[in-house]
Amino acid sequence: MTSFAPDSIVLNRKLPLWYQVSQSLRASILGRRPQDPLRLPTEEQLAEHYGVSVLTMRQALKELEDEGLITRHRRRGTFIEPDVRRGAPVRLLGSVDAIVAQQSGMVTELLEHGTVPVPAEVAEFFPDVDEVATYHRLRSDDKTGEPTNHARNYVRPELAARIDLDDLVRWPMTKVLRDVVGADISRITDTVEARLADPETARLLQVPLLSPILHYTGVTYDAEGRVLDAAVIHYRGDRFSFTVTLEAN
Repeated sequence: MTSFAPDSIVLNRKLPLWYQVSQSLRASILGRRPQDPLRLPTEEQLAEHYGVSVLTMRQALKELEDEGLITRHRRRGTFIEPDVRRGAPVRLLGSVDAIVAQQSGMVTELLEHGTVPVPAEVAEFFPDVDEVATYHRLRSDDKTGEPTNHARNYVRPELAARIDLDDLVRWPMTKVLRDVVGADISRITDTVEARLADPETARLLQVPLLSPILHYTGVTYDAEGRVLDAAVIHYRGDRFSFTVTLEAN
């Protein structure tokens, strides 16, 4: 039986290895195509794939099992749950793969894209350019079809020239920039605040006007401190929660 092939990652030694592996595997699972196999490789094969010990791999799998993403059967192996509900809360410890996992796993529709003058809401992030590429996407629950969030990404033009629109339907922008475009992502800053739904958000998310939503801003930087992408995402307040976990070294 063919096994599911997860993505590879570059591990950050400042964060728990099991956490990084679990979030990378979580993103791969939530971004899988319907025709991809449900069976995962063995613990030993996954440990070799990620470059970690079997004990670390076992801890990462336990995290995904507790979340309901996978089931483990003695002698049969580990399998992805095909009917898992996507969009569950995710614990953020600061890795790029956590951001990818947070954004993965929903049906995505590209509403519009193009080049625009730098909008006022993200002007502070792009002081050196006059225009940015913009991508507006709507994400929906793959089981119910219910819209859960809509996102606008503002990307530097030189990077946008290397983005395939089909990749944006399957993957989050962070993953496309890092793994497809090859951008050197150094850090991402996240800001989440409560807002009231404006007319556009109310229409797209099918919620009452002025109902509570979560307003998320994610800014992606390279090693030189330049902003590569500024994402503005509006989440339905009744479908998402954000949990930040701080762990002592």
